[in-house]
Amino acid sequence: MNFPFYIARRYLISKKSHNVIHIISWISVTGIGVGTMALIIVLSAFNGLETLVEELYASFDPDLKITLAEGKTFEVNDFPRDKVLAIPEIKFINSSLEEVALIKYEDKQTIATIKGVESGFYKMSGMDSLLIEGTINHQTENNNNLVFGWGIADKLALFISESTHPVSVIVPKRGTSKGLTPDAEFNKKIAYASGIFSVNPDFDTKYVLANLAFVQQLLKHENKISSVELGLKKGSDWKLVKNKLQKALGNKYKVESRYEMNELIYKTNKTEKWITFLILSFILVIASFNIIGSLTMLIIDKKKDVWILKTLGANDRVIRKIFFAEGMLINLLGAISGMAIGAFICWLQLQFGLLRLDGGVVDFYPVEIHVMDFVNVSIIVIIIGLIASWYPVRILTKRHL
Repeated sequence: MNFPFYIARRYLISKKSHNVIHIISWISVTGIGVGTMALIIVLSAFNGLETLVEELYASFDPDLKITLAEGKTFEVNDFPRDKVLAIPEIKFINSSLEEVALIKYEDKQTIATIKGVESGFYKMSGMDSLLIEGTINHQTENNNNLVFGWGIADKLALFISESTHPVSVIVPKRGTSKGLTPDAEFNKKIAYASGIFSVNPDFDTKYVLANLAFVQQLLKHENKISSVELGLKKGSDWKLVKNKLQKALGNKYKVESRYEMNELIYKTNKTEKWITFLILSFILVIASFNIIGSLTMLIIDKKKDVWILKTLGANDRVIRKIFFAEGMLINLLGAISGMAIGAFICWLQLQFGLLRLDGGVVDFYPVEIHVMDFVNVSIIVIIIGLIASWYPVRILTKRHL
């Protein structure tokens, strides 16, 4: 066994001549352990939230979305669909048309985005699993059933089980000036509520889903769409597929991924995670002052031991290594125990759902353990421990020994 490490281990584990030094050493271990545990738990919680957000947006937003680089709508027949289908990673392709509309139900009304989709959209998004009431019925081209976001349905006080009245969908006519009769300025179609979905507040309070043909007729946009949405095969690299699509379609069309469409949300989650990591790292720095205090008292207390070791032939370098190893043992023992306890608490949350979210989109607070978080935490803890151990060893051994 390495001699400095052996002496340092004896100092940490065996009883000291002054019990207070022993207590301070274990307080240092506890401080590092609690800080490390907090880092693991918080980072795992952010991982869980990030995955939850991705899953929620994946339930509605496609993997890739193709729109015009300039303009809003384009002819279906002009779109090079064969070039898109030639890419093997693509599993689903769905044409859609979106527009802001006024939705009226009985004496209530609200503004929503009506989105016309093909029947394949529901299979691509897994919308069946997101329904909280009613059914999806868009198999025929000319039906006029609507699927409402929960927030929109709530504003209209619309419930499928009690819905007996039709829903009016109203949009302004294109290229018309203000006339004497208001009806001449708007397109209006009657529809019926068939289902209510719930994804997250961003979608629930914004979208109403309809058959593509219904929206095209409402907007007088026959054979026109505003976007083509794509679902990729499992395991496909969306960056590679995006580059293939952009090259095949040219500059006329713009290809965006789900992450680019919701860039602010994803960047905010990652920024919050790493800001929290930095804040908790500063708490670890503060906890490391216990190591400095513990080593300082130990160096002063062990003057007699140092004299005996020097008499036996130990030089100053060996003496410094002993106390440096003592500081690193305190640091590593705290770090390992903190990571182990943090991982255990995360496992308990995954298995038993200790922290519940009543009324949330999930029943339990999401947690996800990543190996790289342990690597990053280990690196920061070791760096802090090296600095906290180096200072008292280099400075105080010269002053007191």
